[in-house]
Amino acid sequence: MREATMDRRIRKTKQQLRQSLTTLLKQKRVQDITVRELAELADINRGTFYLHYRDVFDLLNQIEEELLGELESVLEKYQPGSILPNTVQIFKDVYELVQKNSEIVGILMGDHGEWNFVNRLNQLLRAKCQRDWSEHFRAENPELFDTYYAFIISGCMGLVQYWLENGMKETPGELAELTGQMVMNGMKWLEEPPAAASPRLSAGAAPPASPSPTGRPQENISSHIQD
Repeated sequence: MREATMDRRIRKTKQQLRQSLTTLLKQKRVQDITVRELAELADINRGTFYLHYRDVFDLLNQIEEELLGELESVLEKYQPGSILPNTVQIFKDVYELVQKNSEIVGILMGDHGEWNFVNRLNQLLRAKCQRDWSEHFRAENPELFDTYYAFIISGCMGLVQYWLENGMKETPGELAELTGQMVMNGMKWLEEPPAAASPRLSAGAAPPASPSPTGRPQENISSHIQD
């Protein structure tokens, strides 16, 4: 009973610190946050903080590790043979995880977010795609898959950022349906690349960089989901 009580106290303390860090990250960069102000906001003493973390960066790193671990657990539920028929469900699971952690994910992926987290997220997703999805395709050129991956991952991350910044008006299921359409259409292109594809791409050269968008649509993105 005593150990259970202690575990609850530790979980509560860590949750207070996590929420306090999230609050402060909305106001300033992580390197500008001190242990003193973090402990004061969490209503704990500095000694208690140092029982669990070395510094503020260690706290943030552990939060990132937990998020990436949860994401990896979601992705590992699906074996390579079940990827295609469960594409929408996979994205729904991922978006539900994002929704549950929307505050901190929005900060980490925002304009002033942590590039280390974004890079690690990219690496995790890339490894999953290369291991599970690429075996479904017989493209003559591996660069085709790399191009497809770059398009999909950039689109998905941009979609998540837009969703978070605009109040998550769509449900995870609606967002997953939209993402599924983009992914499956891209897979069709991989299986049968259009005859008019760029000669440079066909030869294995990297595609030219696309210009960044100049604005964002005002309507809900779920309005683009086909019935």
